[in-house]
Amino acid sequence: MKNNKIYYVASVTAMIFWGASFIATKFAYSVFAPIMVGFIRFLIAAIILGAVNLSKLGWVKPDKKDMKTIALSGLLGITLYFSAENIGVKYTSASNASLIIASYPAITTLFEFIIYRIKPSTKKIFGIALAFSGIAILAFAQNDATNHNVLIGNIILIATGVIWTFYNFTTRSVAKKYSPLTLSFYQMLFGTVFFIPLVFIEQGSVGTITISAVLAILYLACGCSVATFLLYNFGLRKLTAATSISLMNLIPVFGLIFSALILHETISLKQIICGIVVILGVILSTNENKKK
Repeated sequence: MKNNKIYYVASVTAMIFWGASFIATKFAYSVFAPIMVGFIRFLIAAIILGAVNLSKLGWVKPDKKDMKTIALSGLLGITLYFSAENIGVKYTSASNASLIIASYPAITTLFEFIIYRIKPSTKKIFGIALAFSGIAILAFAQNDATNHNVLIGNIILIATGVIWTFYNFTTRSVAKKYSPLTLSFYQMLFGTVFFIPLVFIEQGSVGTITISAVLAILYLACGCSVATFLLYNFGLRKLTAATSISLMNLIPVFGLIFSALILHETISLKQIICGIVVILGVILSTNENKKK
């Protein structure tokens, strides 16, 4: 632990960036529509990541067959995922969003069983059930006047987890062939291109530009899409994948803290309990047997 302290700090810092992303998204909505936020965010991120990639590795072009797979992963993991996430965050609270997104590893484990017939252990099955029970209570047991919109936002975010799952499945086949920098750059590049028609379809005009909205976009692009990627991968140099996945459970914790401190959202006892249930479920559903 002592020798790996800097790697833990890097990984936890990445979780802080991600945890605050929902708050930054809310600020960006004061000026930009949800899909426009995604387009601007990844346009900036692709330019920065392309420059970093070029300076470190030179110009690397994937094989033609792999390029199609990478383009599909960019469509799923960048365009569709963040379009759906941004729309979901618009309708629900930032605290709800951070808790629902915490369940995505459990959703992935479930679909691994459905599609690839990877039979989960009893512990994993219990973990999946636990995570989904927490999300179900959180998503469908709203008691405020904005019940309808919040419910829509929660359902969209749950569906977004399915998109994220298929992004993971698509990316697996090319992940070991190219460096994370190269792969992420092309995914962001394709994702940004696929955003263009959605921006024209999206209804809603750009409002009066404010400093807070611009800073929010820059934070999402430079902080959450570039710096976080570099920090997280730096941590993976010494930390195991299992440790890194466990640290990701800090995202909803930071999300709740920032929602309360910055957006002044009221964190209910139900949210706290559901959050604990979801995190426990994810830990159980993603924990690998040491022998395996």
